[in-house]
Amino acid sequence: MPLLLGIDIGTSSAKAVLFDPETGQTVAIAGQEYPLHKPAPDRAEQNPEDWWQATITIVRQATEQAGRSDVAAISFSGQMHGTILLDRAGVPLHPAIIWADQRSAAACAKLTATLGSERYAAIAGTLPAVGFQGPTLVWLAEYEPALLAHTHQVILPKDYIRLRMTGEIATEVSDAASTGIFDISRQAWAAEILAGVGLPETLFPPVLASTAVAGQLTRQAAAKLGLSAGIPVIAGCADQPAQAIGNGLVAPGLAAVTTGSGGQVFVPLQPAKETQGTKGTQGNSEILQVPMSSPEFPSSGQNILRTDPRLHVFNHAVPQMWYVLGAILSAGLSLRWLRHVTGLAEAADAYPILSAEAAAVPPGADGLIFLPYLSGERTPHMDPLARGGFIGLSAYHTRGHLARAVMEGVAFALRQTLEISLSLGGQVERVIAGGGGAESEVWRQIQADVFGLPLQQSLLSEQASVGAALLAGVGAGLYPDLPAACQQTAHYGPITSPNPSRQAHYSEMYARFSQLYPRLREDFHWLAGLKSN
Repeated sequence: MPLLLGIDIGTSSAKAVLFDPETGQTVAIAGQEYPLHKPAPDRAEQNPEDWWQATITIVRQATEQAGRSDVAAISFSGQMHGTILLDRAGVPLHPAIIWADQRSAAACAKLTATLGSERYAAIAGTLPAVGFQGPTLVWLAEYEPALLAHTHQVILPKDYIRLRMTGEIATEVSDAASTGIFDISRQAWAAEILAGVGLPETLFPPVLASTAVAGQLTRQAAAKLGLSAGIPVIAGCADQPAQAIGNGLVAPGLAAVTTGSGGQVFVPLQPAKETQGTKGTQGNSEILQVPMSSPEFPSSGQNILRTDPRLHVFNHAVPQMWYVLGAILSAGLSLRWLRHVTGLAEAADAYPILSAEAAAVPPGADGLIFLPYLSGERTPHMDPLARGGFIGLSAYHTRGHLARAVMEGVAFALRQTLEISLSLGGQVERVIAGGGGAESEVWRQIQADVFGLPLQQSLLSEQASVGAALLAGVGAGLYPDLPAACQQTAHYGPITSPNPSRQAHYSEMYARFSQLYPRLREDFHWLAGLKSN
């Protein structure tokens, strides 16, 4: 049986996998880094040509590694939110402005003001954030109007690679949702938002299903990639849903918590069945329950899609499914910071050392709590001026206490995000753990105890690229749907179950943790002002 080619266009590198749908195994993996350009402190740009050249390199490396180039279909995963401006010939007019770009803060406020935060979040599933395509375009309209006037269409990063392969301009539903200017219930560009800021709908490409055939590999592209012309090229999806597909999160019942540099919570979501749209509360923020009205969800008032301004609710690559995405900014970064300040920066085994020392300390770190707001915070506080801290520090505490407190503080912050996410997505049976933090046995146990849920580590490598390969398989008809494709590919480690006594102790500490940010918010802002002066 021919192979499936999945390509992930990430922030730092491109990855390619060749996947055998008959055996459910990855037969080749290749990667290639490319630069991130910062022409000013608040800018983050990349050259789309670098992505394409990296793609050529990794596809050829993968086929050479596999010793075969028979590919049934190609699909993609890609970094979310970015902006590529195309002229009428499909040539970029400017470097890609990617998600890490910070120039559009004022544009976010302008976008939100068009409809108000509640109405905006109800349509887009999120409030606009810096680096999202919508705010970036509003910034360009104000500061680079001539450039925007010459722009024929705007696409996202992975869509550019598909354009180079097929000659066709398009995007798909999951990446379109990440722009912040997409109507997630109607699955179309948000005309009401665009009209409010004067962006013409003609700027935006057609929106396909993630498993739709977007075109065929052209002879010119095939020659560069070392593949056969005419291979079906499938639309693909954003990197978060692609990773979820690789981890088997294609239906309600599971959540994923990724402890990488930052921390992400991913919960699949299907519309609730209710009689009418209502508005409830959760914590300090309203949860909006919005009646669906699309061809698939006629406005009968029976299907309700719920959103929360502290989270992102985006379209999944799975048809008629959404997902809740929450994020904290300093998960693994907190432990990395501790590694540096405690003299382990050059130690190759720094993280095993910190894990071992943390394991020797009792739960609660002998009365020490860590606030992991080293870079501000997103969910749930949405506060760039939040600051980190150790609460309860004494001369008794050792590096092991600090390490355990950091792991526990990150777990508490992730629990806040998980609880809000589950208030939208419903309860789950277990949590799939990913990222570098999941490699630590003690950190996995801490998270299981803090969440009060069984935890399983994902054992699949390159989940986003494999997710893209599975999209290719569904688009080519090799699988009937994504749940069937995931059955043979998602692999997990043993279950880490919560310990009831530790769970009760952590619940008490979590209640205290949750009270600290509101008490310290004004102090954080005052201290942040001192630093800026």
